[in-house]
Amino acid sequence: MTQSPEALCHALIDAARKAGADAADAMAAEGSSLSIEVREGKLEHAERSEGTDLGLRVFVGKRQALVSSSDMRPETIAAMAERAVAMAREAPEDPYAGLADPSQLAQDWDLGALELEDPSGEPEPAALQADALAAEAACHDIDGITQVQSAAAGYGRHAVHLAATNGFSGGYQRTGRSLSCTGIAGTGTGMERDHDGDSRTFQADLRSAQDIGKTAGERAVARLGARKPKTGSFPVLFDERISSSLIGHLMSAANGAAVARGSSWLKDSLGQQVLPETLSVIEDPHRPRISGSRPFDGEGLPTRRRTVVGNGVLTGWTLDLASARKLGLESTGNAARGIGGVPSPSTWNIALTQGGASREDLIAQMGTGLLVTSMIGSTINPNTGDYSRGASGYWVENGEIAYPVNECTIAGNLHDMLRRIVPANDARTYLSTVVPSLLVEGMTLAGN
Repeated sequence: MTQSPEALCHALIDAARKAGADAADAMAAEGSSLSIEVREGKLEHAERSEGTDLGLRVFVGKRQALVSSSDMRPETIAAMAERAVAMAREAPEDPYAGLADPSQLAQDWDLGALELEDPSGEPEPAALQADALAAEAACHDIDGITQVQSAAAGYGRHAVHLAATNGFSGGYQRTGRSLSCTGIAGTGTGMERDHDGDSRTFQADLRSAQDIGKTAGERAVARLGARKPKTGSFPVLFDERISSSLIGHLMSAANGAAVARGSSWLKDSLGQQVLPETLSVIEDPHRPRISGSRPFDGEGLPTRRRTVVGNGVLTGWTLDLASARKLGLESTGNAARGIGGVPSPSTWNIALTQGGASREDLIAQMGTGLLVTSMIGSTINPNTGDYSRGASGYWVENGEIAYPVNECTIAGNLHDMLRRIVPANDARTYLSTVVPSLLVEGMTLAGN
């Protein structure tokens, strides 16, 4: 009989104790996924997977080791524990390693309020295929589309449990439903492609296949005839599709692990202005039906709503237990971990204050500049915040979109860029990272 993730975790903990561990925590994750891809009106690929994975971390004094497996047999669990303890005894000491104090642990939570799991269950493969075919057909219907590169639909269910010798034991399940389409316009060297997609916890919230296919096609056609933009200093508007990357760089620099290593361009900015004073960044891990929501973190601490940036001022770091101990602070309940890795700091659901202007208003306001809709590559200096990325999108002249552009580079410094961003009001509030289009004045463009 297959054991539950909870039972597997407690079996791992018991085995670790018997093997001589002073302390231990265990994770078990089981899940299944189903994906369907279509091409030219026919099934191209279908895949179903199921699996269970186990992870065990043990402590011998201040020495730790971690092992993982997908074998649930009792003899394997015992061997995992013995191997982990032997490894820990040979590992160097880490003064910051260790489990949470029982007083720090999450005590109770309301999984129902988070709505992490769609009760409608797994869709039939035929339903996924029908959605993919509908998206492909809608994309094909757009004038100028020469082929649909891919149309895919998927479903996944994931259950995870965490238990530790400090008394914590908790778990939850989540589901996900996705649909995507990529269209190609033009021929030969003039081909352009673009895509659209959606991913939700609940099937009922997913955008329609027709809308996704149509948008993918329209985006691809709009890119036809792209050319390089001018070289110089111009305003750059980061489209809502990719603007979250800017706030992502801010969150990475506010990560406690990077700060503790001294490798963050924000390391001396605590309590200082990092965004315009009208803007804040709020983390809320308790939003219903959102992929980043969770009742507790990877070390069993309660998650909570917190202000990362308040009225433009950086108020704190993102911390797990180890990084908090290194910095002489308290964990913020932001430990993330996988089956085969130790905890590390990570943010959950992030939202930037939205502005009062539409994207069209900002396009009109920028006069002449670049609207970026996609980016490739990344050169970010973690110590200085120097920023350079390949970009494509649309050239704006006299406040209106003039023509598509590609093969250009945008550059600046994140310290300066973030302090002068101007947000639009177009963020999709159902995403885990809610960031509107962002206008940045005076960036360096390298094109013609």
